[in-house]
Amino acid sequence: MADPFAQLAAALAEQYTIEREAGVGGMATVYVARDLKHDRHVALKVLRPDLAALLGVERFLSEIRVTAHLHHPHILPLFDSGQAGGLVYYVMPHVEGEALRQWLARERQLPVATAIEIARAVAGALDYAHRHGVIHRDIKPENILFQDGQAVVADFGIALALSAAAGSRLTETGISLGTPQYMSPEQATGDRAIDARSDIYSLAAVLYEMLAGEPPHTGPTIQSVIAKVLTDRPRPLRALRDAVPPHVESAIQKALAKVPADRFASALQFAEALTPAGGVSEAVAAPGIGAPRLGTPRVVTASWALAALAIGAAAWGWLRSPSRPPAAPVVRFSLSFGIGFQPVDFTGSPVALSPDGSRIVYVGSDSLGIRWLVSRGFERVEPAVLPGTQGAAQPFFSPDGRSIGFWQDGRLRMESLSSGAVKTICEAPSLEGAAWGAGDVIVFAASGPLYRVAAAGGKPEVLAAPDTARGQAYRWPEFLPDGRGLLFTLVDASGPSLAAVSLADDRVRSLGQTGMSPRYVEGGIVVFAQSDGTLFSAPFDPRRVRFKGPPEPVAEGVRVGQLAVAKFGMSRTGSLAYLAASTALREMVIVDRTGRAQALAVPRDHYVAPRFSPDGRRIAVGIEHGMRGTFSSDIWVYVPGARSLSRLTFDSVNAFPEWTRDGRRIAFVRQLGAITRQGLFRIAADGSGVPETLLVRAQPVWEVQFAADQRTMVFRENHPQTHRDIWVAPLDSPQAARPLLRTPFEERGIALSPDGRWLAYVSNETGSNEVYARQVREGGARWRISTRGGTEPRWGQGGQELLFRNGDSVYAVAVQLGTEVRAGPPRALFGGKYQSGLAGHVVAYDVSPDGSRFLMVREPGGAGGQELNVVLNWFDQGRRRGARTTAPDR
Repeated sequence: MADPFAQLAAALAEQYTIEREAGVGGMATVYVARDLKHDRHVALKVLRPDLAALLGVERFLSEIRVTAHLHHPHILPLFDSGQAGGLVYYVMPHVEGEALRQWLARERQLPVATAIEIARAVAGALDYAHRHGVIHRDIKPENILFQDGQAVVADFGIALALSAAAGSRLTETGISLGTPQYMSPEQATGDRAIDARSDIYSLAAVLYEMLAGEPPHTGPTIQSVIAKVLTDRPRPLRALRDAVPPHVESAIQKALAKVPADRFASALQFAEALTPAGGVSEAVAAPGIGAPRLGTPRVVTASWALAALAIGAAAWGWLRSPSRPPAAPVVRFSLSFGIGFQPVDFTGSPVALSPDGSRIVYVGSDSLGIRWLVSRGFERVEPAVLPGTQGAAQPFFSPDGRSIGFWQDGRLRMESLSSGAVKTICEAPSLEGAAWGAGDVIVFAASGPLYRVAAAGGKPEVLAAPDTARGQAYRWPEFLPDGRGLLFTLVDASGPSLAAVSLADDRVRSLGQTGMSPRYVEGGIVVFAQSDGTLFSAPFDPRRVRFKGPPEPVAEGVRVGQLAVAKFGMSRTGSLAYLAASTALREMVIVDRTGRAQALAVPRDHYVAPRFSPDGRRIAVGIEHGMRGTFSSDIWVYVPGARSLSRLTFDSVNAFPEWTRDGRRIAFVRQLGAITRQGLFRIAADGSGVPETLLVRAQPVWEVQFAADQRTMVFRENHPQTHRDIWVAPLDSPQAARPLLRTPFEERGIALSPDGRWLAYVSNETGSNEVYARQVREGGARWRISTRGGTEPRWGQGGQELLFRNGDSVYAVAVQLGTEVRAGPPRALFGGKYQSGLAGHVVAYDVSPDGSRFLMVREPGGAGGQELNVVLNWFDQGRRRGARTTAPDR
């Protein structure tokens, strides 16, 4: 008989390196493997062959794919599944930490606060899954793991897949879904109509064991345990451990009710019942958003009250001034995250706080590098990914806090936080801020002007247009409390300043104050940022629309982006959330096709979008400067082996270099006065001469590619009506450009084939980003290259291969170019946390001419993940100034 280990290793050799067997369970054997695509360890689980044969391979794989759509910080995601060498397998992250079962075996009982924190985390995962129609069916200590101190639930949907695939034949395998000590009565009796309340029962049984040291029902045999599950009441918890708070015992008793109708209707209700009415007590601290991470399982969670005393002590004397009413203590903390959904710094501000300060929504990245909006309530149990927000950015709240607006695929959209319903408000090819005011009016900025549109949807109309002749652009609007006026950032050649506009007469007025990203706080305060990352506050009269006093600095270390935006959100009540200023320096690396990376011998810096020269011997790259001051960027050239770079540009913002085909010049995007007016320039690659204008149009111009004959160029333009379009122009007469792709959709990420006859690009016409190839000639046919999403295409191997990215992975597709494109299936090469996307502006990496090397940008600790800092009660109605704060020590 063939050795299963050797059989599996041989069958999956191109995808995984099987390193060792980790354990054998009733349904599967678990192996630790190396995922060659993404250079990471995974847990590869192989179904018992007899079980796979009985279930039917296709049926099982079809059912298990349901779990691939579950995205939650406390759910261990499904990475992969398939059949190889006669074996059926599925793949999940390899968790280095221990399982709850191991912890209980060692400690028997857990600290009360820690046990409740774990239960609430699991309840958050269950509530999310239940709302997506998935029941776990096997919640037990073995399936609760700890990754970096965070509880994560494993094998989500596996029992469901087995049950759905096998049906009544499951008993033939000798497998029982569920574990007797944690089974609900309806599951123990084989009831097929299992719903969310069964999982709630199982979680309550696990929590009971964490507190009491044993499950609610025990016995010498399975039959005796099931009999007790069906008939006996568990021993009162407080009789076993008097430290258990009464409300916790009451919640567990309700969740362990024999009849499902007597239990909590949702896991969220169960989690809320575990928290006392005041939110914290001496025995139990609400773990919610402000709780410290578990760290190691032995660490007991501290309460918010203790955090407030520790962090807000410096401001406490001021708060107790006898001339003021008592103010809530300032509580400051940094959010830490488990697997997936790290905050990411994308275009605009990636974080928003609800008007009452009770909820935060941020842009987070899942384990595949895909962006979603993540919602987390300060008094609720766990964060939740908002459905329908894949690829979204720039969240903003409705005035009542019940809906969230955002930008997605060139459209302004909104989602109800209660129902999850998503609808499109209007087209928006770009977005530089949006605000939702009274009367359900939304004002947003796009490519210069401010527009207004009804939240119910409609055609946007211009509210205020900047003076483009003076290089002005309007950005980042914020409604005043009456909804009839708003503040915004006015950007011109002198930098950002604050301005206001009336919705009654569309009149714009300068407020005589430099700064960006204004936020209004109840009590007559405006908070805004300067370009060095310092937040200021100043008293403000919203009726007269003017400042009443000078600004004072109140916070430091807030991140500022190149579109004159500060990365923070504020509630009307004065709570603050922000990304800390970036101090990490990036490094340029060469990555081979297996994912092995080697850093170039140059100092780390703020590198952006590097490019190989046509012969692969030189590198052009943008380097950002002034991350905490006035933003600028310049083009540099590096010759491998030189250990230094040569600077080509010295003024304005110059970014996104592209080589001409002869390697003699480098084209780049230059900012022209206002933040949103860009043109194409070029300069000699050896640094001689000065930059010369290549193309300036009425609309912003971004990407550019040059044809092999050096007579033609292809570029991408942003247009208010048709979004991102692709144009072609003769090099000797660029103003004679004609549209190559001008559609209602977004086209970007352009790449010309080596012979200049074929164009690869990205379009969202299907509702998701996909890579296409088409002939450059007018009316040329096109072919779709990616199958399940793709961005950032590049050509390799002399035009015989197209490469693209999807999330953190790089894929290769073999192509044959003739009168048509013949494309093979996408094949994953490697993965990793490298710079990507760049807000959809350009491709962030490059490929050597022979396709063997990838030029990428890497940050220490990986790209994308950011620390999100929160300061609760930073302002309140009884204060005129905020407590001075800085970014937490890191």
